[in-house]
Amino acid sequence: MLVDSFGRVATDLRVSLTDRCNLRCSYCMPPEGLDWLPKPDLLTAEEIVRLVTIGVERLGITEVRYTGGEPLLRRELVEIVAATARLRPRPQIMLTTNGIGLARLAAPLAEAGLDRINVSLDTLDPAVFLRLAHRDRLPDVLDGLAAAHRVGLTPVKINAVLMRGVNEHEAVPLLRFSLDHGYELRFIEQMPLDAQHGWRRENMITADEILGLLKASFDLVGDDPRDRGSAPAELFLVNGGPARVGVIGSVTRPFCGACDRVRLTADGQIRNCLFATEESDLRTALRSGASDDDLAARWISAVGRKKAGHGIDDPSFLQPARPMSAIGG
Repeated sequence: MLVDSFGRVATDLRVSLTDRCNLRCSYCMPPEGLDWLPKPDLLTAEEIVRLVTIGVERLGITEVRYTGGEPLLRRELVEIVAATARLRPRPQIMLTTNGIGLARLAAPLAEAGLDRINVSLDTLDPAVFLRLAHRDRLPDVLDGLAAAHRVGLTPVKINAVLMRGVNEHEAVPLLRFSLDHGYELRFIEQMPLDAQHGWRRENMITADEILGLLKASFDLVGDDPRDRGSAPAELFLVNGGPARVGVIGSVTRPFCGACDRVRLTADGQIRNCLFATEESDLRTALRSGASDDDLAARWISAVGRKKAGHGIDDPSFLQPARPMSAIGG
């Protein structure tokens, strides 16, 4: 198993398929984009499947989430999902996406074995979407959500980040939209993972503020915290249920003590945390002829060095050099 020195067991693998994205969300990257990883540095589809296979068959991984960048840009995505679905024991297979292109790919992904999906949607206002993402693609995202729901990638979850002075007034409309369409909404505190390093704690909409905005219009009752397990979201029944809304307070309500996640970047680095400043290189060993046993041993050693928490409140905290698009959520 992938056990760290604090006794936490990593069973949830987040795999970034690319650092590229077709949006330019301001909490992630500048409008002009970034210098993308050179193609030779990226893991091939075969290399991704090999490492995921080692994780599942040898190291106890039970959930695999494909992320990016934007994973729908990865040409072999459907084939990667299908190969993952053939593993035994079969892991749960999930995808986090911005939804652009999902209307076309939802059915093939469901047929390949994808179990469920998270779609990023921070606003229902086309003008605000353009301001945030620097692309006029809101209709594509809404079409993608509808397609995912139609083909059974349920529960379809929406990830929303509220930004002060930009879209915090949409907390209630976003929840109403989700309730009306049968989606599950998760609000996520903005994290210090932007390429511009412009994040400031005082500008962040906190979990407490999010709940305050929602409670002005909805009756919220917290789920039993014992049912939360390692899930990042605190869940609340809305107006008596069964619909729920989640709040992920990564900064102000950290859940590091129950973390069961490990990340594989698009260029083959193991990361123990979104905010890690250290990585462990599997790509070089893989391409140098390392056996599955050797790769598994390197992975075990990497997770063993996982720190107790992300340390954002520590005065010595340094924002990771890699932005979110290069890490994978």
